[in-house]
Amino acid sequence: MVTPGALRVLFLLLLLLWASGMENSRILEQPRNVCLGLINEGNYESFHLENTAGCFTKCRQSGNEPCDLKNLQRYWLKYEFHLVENQMGIVNTSFLKAVVQSVSTNISEDLLFSLTPSQVPRPVTEEEHEPPDRVRLPRSLFESLQDSRSVVRLAITLLDIGPGNLFKGPELSLEDSSSVLNNRLVGLSLGNISVSRLAEPLEITFSHQRPPSNMTFSCVFWDVTKGSTGDWSSTGCSTELSAKRTVCRCDHLTFFALLLRPILDRATVQALIRISQAGCGASMIFLAFTVLLYAALRFYRQRFKSEDAPKVHVALSISLFLLNLAFFINVGHGREPSDATCWARGAIFHYFLLCTFTWMGLEAFHLYLLVIKVFNTYFGHYFLKLSLVGWGLPALIVIGTGSANSYGHYAIRDKKNMATLELCWFREKTAVSALYVTVHGYFLITCLFSAVVLGLVAWKIFTLSTATAGKEQGPNWKGVLTVLGLSSLVGVTWWLAILTPLGRSTIYVFALFNSLQGVFIFCWFAVLYFPSRTAVASSSGTARIDQVHTASQE
Repeated sequence: MVTPGALRVLFLLLLLLWASGMENSRILEQPRNVCLGLINEGNYESFHLENTAGCFTKCRQSGNEPCDLKNLQRYWLKYEFHLVENQMGIVNTSFLKAVVQSVSTNISEDLLFSLTPSQVPRPVTEEEHEPPDRVRLPRSLFESLQDSRSVVRLAITLLDIGPGNLFKGPELSLEDSSSVLNNRLVGLSLGNISVSRLAEPLEITFSHQRPPSNMTFSCVFWDVTKGSTGDWSSTGCSTELSAKRTVCRCDHLTFFALLLRPILDRATVQALIRISQAGCGASMIFLAFTVLLYAALRFYRQRFKSEDAPKVHVALSISLFLLNLAFFINVGHGREPSDATCWARGAIFHYFLLCTFTWMGLEAFHLYLLVIKVFNTYFGHYFLKLSLVGWGLPALIVIGTGSANSYGHYAIRDKKNMATLELCWFREKTAVSALYVTVHGYFLITCLFSAVVLGLVAWKIFTLSTATAGKEQGPNWKGVLTVLGLSSLVGVTWWLAILTPLGRSTIYVFALFNSLQGVFIFCWFAVLYFPSRTAVASSSGTARIDQVHTASQE
């Protein structure tokens, strides 16, 4: 007969067996959870490296593999410290190429190492032109360490991070068209020696094919302090672009990469559209106020009807108002328009764009007559002739362009050929020459002419005020404000387009200031003609010259 005590002992034995089975089960399941980054933490033998490297492909956004990106990324970041501290020599695997070399802090020249993806990094000389991928470590980096040590150990690592999410960062995860070039990271480390704010930056040269026209390269490093898991940052790095290679210059040691990203990704395009729509909406309101103010002045001041300068300002305001309206219609349509409708929208948008360019050029021409030439400037039916040029010349260009069937659907695309913005403009690929000639070329001509005239006018304003006021006068703020007002008329805000290749920040600046041109024109018009024409004439040399020019035509 089994006693109650024996039953209790048997029950305890069963519990112990069950607990032991659960523990064994966990041990068997652990290899399947290697991508959580805890099992191999601190272990860098070949087996553990291969095991952890499998997470480069397993950890994907659409995958079912449980991954802890922060732990995995920390594992690889610490690997360089392991190489230096354990005095490893060469590591050569399919996903990792590394070398550790002792370097004297009393070297006489810069160090160069090859970064060929298929080879272990090796020292090269300045005279060697191959391989193109290389890193230059300045001599000053090692000289700065002479006080504390005579020799340091340098680790150089090439790491293939694969197509997964590791070392992609939150930013690249959102921008699916961006990528790390060749999924390759370059690691530089002196072990526990922290190196930052170098007086002479290190140089990493990446070779590559010519990028698509809508893509650009950016030099970055992995910043562990950015975000919850780390992210790419360009702080302390500069990018020197050329057709088939990019040189990165950075002032610290860590993991580096070259990012290929769209110049205008979808998020940037949407932000620019919102900025432009807000600015263009404000401009349209103020341009309408400009036209209404002109109509009121014509009604209350009979002499105002004979003045040509305000007529030119209003013509520019009307063309700019219609351009902004065409912009709203072009980027704000819901359904994709038919080919005929898109052709008409593209032609109208092109026409008012050219009208705006032309009237800005005519503003510069009118300034030239008023301030530079001054004498013998009478033209019969002056404003009528300006109108024929301002509205007629763009019409001829649009008719010629349209007869070649150049207008149609246009899209700005990212690396994966996905459209980030669709509008009615010049046809993709088939009308590139027409776009460059009738838009870029036309803009460049008017821009150069306006810049020359504005420069001469500014020179005349400041030299005249200096000569009449004497040497004791302070800054000529009135002259500065006059030049700024004239700048809005000749389209200085459009000149910012020349700076847009410098980066996204200049694109945002261009979109903001250019969309507010109508506001600037209204402010200048109101200051110049309201409330008292004579009061302003006493303080504006340009206004005085305008009156003289108008009187000479009567």
